[in-house]
Amino acid sequence: MDVSSEFIHVPSSNHHGIEGKSVLLSVETRFPLEDFEIQGTWSHTGPSGIRTTLVTFTKETSITDMMYRNRLLFEALNVSLLICKLNQDDEGDYHLNLNIAFHNKTGQVFKEERTVHVTVDVPVSTPVIEKRPSYAVVEDKANVTWTCSVERGTRVVFQWLRDNGALGPIDGYHFSHDNSTLLISPVRKEDKGTYHCVASNAVSKGRYSRSVELNVYYGPYNLEVNSGQGLRTGEVFTINPGELTFFECQADSNPPNSYVWISKSRNATQVITEGPRLEVRSYKLAQTEEYLCRAFNNVTQKQNEAQFTLVVASLGKERHTQGNSVSPLAAIICSLFVIGCMLLFFLRRNCHPKRVLMSIYNRPLSEQKRPHRSGHEDATEDFGIYEFVSIPGKMESAQASCRSLARLESIQDMHTTIYDVIRHAPETPSHSLLN
Repeated sequence: MDVSSEFIHVPSSNHHGIEGKSVLLSVETRFPLEDFEIQGTWSHTGPSGIRTTLVTFTKETSITDMMYRNRLLFEALNVSLLICKLNQDDEGDYHLNLNIAFHNKTGQVFKEERTVHVTVDVPVSTPVIEKRPSYAVVEDKANVTWTCSVERGTRVVFQWLRDNGALGPIDGYHFSHDNSTLLISPVRKEDKGTYHCVASNAVSKGRYSRSVELNVYYGPYNLEVNSGQGLRTGEVFTINPGELTFFECQADSNPPNSYVWISKSRNATQVITEGPRLEVRSYKLAQTEEYLCRAFNNVTQKQNEAQFTLVVASLGKERHTQGNSVSPLAAIICSLFVIGCMLLFFLRRNCHPKRVLMSIYNRPLSEQKRPHRSGHEDATEDFGIYEFVSIPGKMESAQASCRSLARLESIQDMHTTIYDVIRHAPETPSHSLLN
């Protein structure tokens, strides 16, 4: 007798059945039944290990065990088996034994054997999550136990989520063998959040429980003192004299902390105020003051402190604003300097003596031939220092009748400046009459 695997094919060797539903143990034959003689059986081995013959069949007939007659349906065309109204007793291995004989090969029989495993499950119901204790807990002092359960379902797989992230067996997390219980010991700040449990099995997708919050009391942590004014260097704040400054004290804590501000001087401390904010008027302070912010959690009974130094000193506008603007005083000085330079340049260009004389020589002839004044009409106007500058091309001018200008011809340097100081004191009318 030969054994071959070419004549039949079983698409699936595992079936997940649902209680109360049907499951088909499908078989595909790869030979024409009219050319063969067949003989075979379907049998079942349950969890107890007892093997029971369910169906005995040939090409023409089939006999079903009377105990299963109303729940089994044999397909003679392809030797498949349909199991109806599954229950837990239907779980186990189903064995197909098939003998095949060819019409044209007398005495030659081929034997085929296949095994199909069937499980029967109940779909899971919505899981129920519970937390003990049900109230908020203090970190490092309490444990929390979570349980997840379902009313219906077989072979249920449980999974735990915190803030929609899966939890695994990390430090401080302990799971039961079926994962239905989670123990957190001890509780830490990082354990706070929203918890879910998810239940599933082979015939049910994940079913989510309701969400439950775990509230953990912790802190204070990361205490800091900050101010939006002055200049900070490490734990030293520098502010301008007369400046009103506000300080904020913050720490990570649940529930919120209570804050106390303390002044330290000469090894003595004094409580200034309570609350997260401190107001300091610099004109009431010495040049240097030591301060302390103390945060206290009334539930965890923990506290934290932050110390800083306050220095009263002139920062200057530019440093105080950290280079964001220019000092108004500096801007005014620069503007005055620019205006002064422009004014000096204008006066030097338009009021220089050379330019004055050139403007005189360039006057029209009619304007230059004015009646000569002897200086006696109003001699007070002639008193002073006169500066004459030689001008090339004008030396032969008939209008240069002035005595000082006549001397310019004898000077070789055409650009020499000659000063003529008139020391003549005007004559009084009485003296003129005597002459």
